Amino acid sequence: MSAGWRTLLLRIGDRCPEYGGSADHKEHIDICYNVLSREYEHSKDDIFEFLLQCAEQLPHKIPFFGVLVGLLNLENEDFAKGIVDTTQANLQDALHNEDSDRVRILLRFLCGLMCSKVILPNSIIETYEILLSAAATILDEEAGNPSWQPCADFYVYCILASLPWGGSELFEQVPDELESVLVGIESYISIRRHFDDIAFSVFETDEGNSPNKKDFMEDLWDRIQVLSRNGWKVKSVPKPHLSFEAQLVVGKSHRFPSVSCPPPIFTMSVSEILKGQEKHEANLKYPQRLRRLHIFPTNKAENMQPVDRFVVEEYILDVLLFFNGCRKECAFYLVSLPVPFRYEYLMAETIFSQLLLLPNPPFRPIYYTLVIIDLCKALPAAFPSVVVAAVHALFDRISNMDTECRTRLILWFSHHLSNFQFIWPWQEWASVKGLPKWAPQRVFVQEVLEREIRLSYFEKIKQSIEDAAELEGLLPPKAGPNFRYQTDESKESTDSHRLSKELVGMVRGRKTTRDIILWVEEQIVPANGAKFAVGVVSQTLLDIGSKSFTHLITVLERYGQIISKLCPDEEMQLLLMDEVSAYWKNSTQMTAIAIDRMMGYRLISNLAIVKWVFSPANVDQFHVSDRPWEILRNTVSKTYNRVSDLRKEIQTLRKNIQVAKEASAKAIKELEAAKSVLEVIEGQPVPSERPGRLRRLQAFADKAKEEEVTTEDSLEAKEALLARGLEEGKELLRLLFKSFVHVLTERLPPVSADGDVPNLRAGDPNVTIPAGDPEVATMEIDNENGADNNGQLNGQNTKAGYSIGELEQWCLCTLGYLKSFSRQYATEIWSHIALLDEEVFAGNVHPLIGKAAFSGLCRSISDGSHL
Repeated sequence: MSAGWRTLLLRIGDRCPEYGGSADHKEHIDICYNVLSREYEHSKDDIFEFLLQCAEQLPHKIPFFGVLVGLLNLENEDFAKGIVDTTQANLQDALHNEDSDRVRILLRFLCGLMCSKVILPNSIIETYEILLSAAATILDEEAGNPSWQPCADFYVYCILASLPWGGSELFEQVPDELESVLVGIESYISIRRHFDDIAFSVFETDEGNSPNKKDFMEDLWDRIQVLSRNGWKVKSVPKPHLSFEAQLVVGKSHRFPSVSCPPPIFTMSVSEILKGQEKHEANLKYPQRLRRLHIFPTNKAENMQPVDRFVVEEYILDVLLFFNGCRKECAFYLVSLPVPFRYEYLMAETIFSQLLLLPNPPFRPIYYTLVIIDLCKALPAAFPSVVVAAVHALFDRISNMDTECRTRLILWFSHHLSNFQFIWPWQEWASVKGLPKWAPQRVFVQEVLEREIRLSYFEKIKQSIEDAAELEGLLPPKAGPNFRYQTDESKESTDSHRLSKELVGMVRGRKTTRDIILWVEEQIVPANGAKFAVGVVSQTLLDIGSKSFTHLITVLERYGQIISKLCPDEEMQLLLMDEVSAYWKNSTQMTAIAIDRMMGYRLISNLAIVKWVFSPANVDQFHVSDRPWEILRNTVSKTYNRVSDLRKEIQTLRKNIQVAKEASAKAIKELEAAKSVLEVIEGQPVPSERPGRLRRLQAFADKAKEEEVTTEDSLEAKEALLARGLEEGKELLRLLFKSFVHVLTERLPPVSADGDVPNLRAGDPNVTIPAGDPEVATMEIDNENGADNNGQLNGQNTKAGYSIGELEQWCLCTLGYLKSFSRQYATEIWSHIALLDEEVFAGNVHPLIGKAAFSGLCRSISDGSHL
């Protein structure tokens, strides 16, 4: 790129950010157009690519770039025709590659070009009709495949989403054709299946649980109908082309070539499970872009028309999409959107909606954390107070929040506070200390404080809550090891102390692993047993590696074989994890890290970790601490990450094999060609090539063949590891859900005689918990926190030893994580659904378990109808 073109980009870049709000669009467009005109002869191709790239990656400025193309069309029709044809090729490519974001943006760009008289309005109508026809075909039972309704919905969504940018022009120029398209959309809406997204709702008792609530397609259709009745007037979409209408109207409008949609995927199966699996695959390719969180009351949020709210949401989502990885640029464009009203509350709701989006946010949560931080710095007088209001609103509804979203909110909030000196009005939440130990608001504050300590240190966080001294009781113990064999002159030394000290001496003396294993087998195991040896060895090695994470890794790498020798089966591995938990009982973080690293070095199996998490001691912590869930999440994630990494490596190796085969064939061909060239010397044919070149060609051929064989051997080894990983994943999935079913079956309240499923919310009169032994006391923590033992909520005991309120919260939390794991690993669940159906959910399974387990996969599965 020439220096002049770089200057052009800088000059246009200086002006483009100012486009928006109440700025003078005409002045900015004139300046940019003059620059482009001067550079046109020298940088025609660069300008061509620049405009297309800007339109796709700065979609909130599409009207601006549409006018620029329109003005260039006045000078050079071929240039504008090239833009149109290239846009058609890009749209066609995006449709066949299922690039949903690009399809949506390019349709908006077409509207921008039409408004600037570059494209004929009838061409836009034809494109709409093609998409609408493809959507209707997909829903047809005979010609299509209704399981792929998400794809059909997406096509219609793209049409509706582009109308705020082009609806007014279409209404003025081709009103009858536009009305025909709207009638077709209305017909499609009437025959499509209502999308019930209860399984993906952030709040369990949200108004979205109503079966009569409109889904995202119906909601957008209603907004467009309101827009149509209001004369297609949209405040949030600038109309810069109106300032140049007298010039643009004389330009030639080009026809947009037609596009085609991929044919629908047919299925011959009548199995509901296979249809559900197809629907799951369709949802992965065409996910719902936004599920709105109505965080703020209506009197707080900005007052705007329904379609304006949709347009601003689109702006925000587009900026988040195209500036992922560029946090400062993202914040800059978010605060300078081309709208004439304030939108801080809507911006906060949209970002939190993405952060808490189920089953997964579009980007890593850290991205949204950094964007929120930068927005607070960019709008110091407005946005911090909006964030504070959002946190308070979410905190008030935390008991109804999905458990996975609750975890994300905890991680975000603690990280956010760490960037603002941990300043927060904790005194407003001081009352949570008086709540039972299992109360969601108390658990939320407790987990936030624990995460803050991980990001700082104990004394700093204790100081940050000095205005709410009551909350000091929620701080975790000061982190530090709990070494069972610590030498202390005041305590009597035992054999275990002596053996531990001797082991420390051997490690410091750099004895080999083999020597230490022999010592353990000869000095400890015969006299005290294997379990005793596990305790001494694991506690001592953990203490040696307790100084830092690096020390722990070094110890496990050097002496992991000792632990592996002592813990060859699940029984001993369970004992090992008990020792890790006991040693790091004051540090949730180090417990999780140690177990995770041990799994990484295959000292502990993933199945053993699942069994340990579902052991009675940890089950009792399910509703009061994230400690067991963090370990379980790490375990399942690591298992499936191994499989994902292996699949990527295998894909790369297959490509490398093809390259190696081609290189080998080429080298052999060159060698044979060189050998075939002969000359006659003394009556005998001999190679005419020099011996040195033949030797080099032979060496190249041998090396290429060796590379091919080596790559094939690597592929074979990776495929074997993948097969092993898939089998491990299947066993993990089976055990995970079997463990969930077991612990839930013991505690869930029974279904009523009428078959009604209990609500599990405190105070629900339909929930009946079988009373247990009257001698069994309620949870001690209830007494500590002043709960009334004579009250209905905490006074009635159950056979599990919990109060009714606590048991309800335990069930809600455990069911929530069951739903969370089902959403996160839905693809693996579908792969083994027959196994789960036969071994885990077969027989008389509680309806709540069936519903929670498969929610979010498809309607026929989530309602438990196949069980």
